[in-house]
Formats: sequence, C-alpha cells, structure tokens
Amino acid sequence: MSISGNSQFEIDEDPLVNDINMTPFIDVMLVLLIVFMITLPVINHAVKVNLPKANASVVDKDVKSVDISVMADGSIAWDKQAVDDATFKIRLEETAKLPQLPHLRIYADKASEYGRVSFVMTSAQSVGLTKFDFIVDKHGA
Repeated sequence: MSISGNSQFEIDEDPLVNDINMTPFIDVMLVLLIVFMITLPVINHAVKVNLPKANASVVDKDVKSVDISVMADGSIAWDKQAVDDATFKIRLEETAKLPQLPHLRIYADKASEYGRVSFVMTSAQSVGLTKFDFIVDKHGA
C-alpha cells in the first residue's frame, strides 16, 4: 500500500491525453479575424482619388471604338453628336449586336458629375459592352 492511499488495483479515471488542445488556437484565430475585419474597411476608405489628372498611356488608334463624351452640364455625345438618354441607350443596344464589340472611349469633363459617368458605364455594361477607355489630358498631371 502506498502513502497516497491509492491502491495498485485502482483504475486511473484521468488517462493521459496525447492530443493538442485546439481551443487556444481557435481563440487566437477568431481574434485575428475580428482585427482584420475591423481594419480592412478603414484601409480601403483612406484612398483619395483625383481622376481627371493622370499620366496615361497612348490609346491604340487601330482598335474599333466609339467616342462617348460626358459634358460638364451632364449632356452626352455619341461620336461628337449630342444625344439624349433614350437615344444613347438605343445606340448602345445596336452597338452590342455588332459581331466585334468596340471599346467605349469615355471623355468625361473634369466638372461632370460622377453620376452621369456612372450612368454611361452601367448602361453600357447592362447590354454587354465592358471594354472602356478613359481619355484624360496627359498634360494635366
């Protein structure tokens, strides 16, 4: 008989566990996930953009394209001809039916509203035209 009172015939109810305890690992991963979820939106919204000023590469003249201008007053021109919104959408649909889809070259005035440029892009995307070139003043940078 031993001093501790345990007999050699007693069954040990707490066997030795050889597995890794995953709870601290999972806790650390959850904390890191929360930290990244909080800091990521702060990083993305910290960027300030001034779109009209850019050093841009020269646009390839050989590519079939359509020039779309958005003036400061919000009016739209299709290949230098003023069009209203309904005519603009009709021309987009006709262009989308061509066998080879052209690039849309967007000339947006520096003072034009973002909403009008967004209207041009979303209208084009809705009919399947997805190739855009933004034309900027190279010397404006």
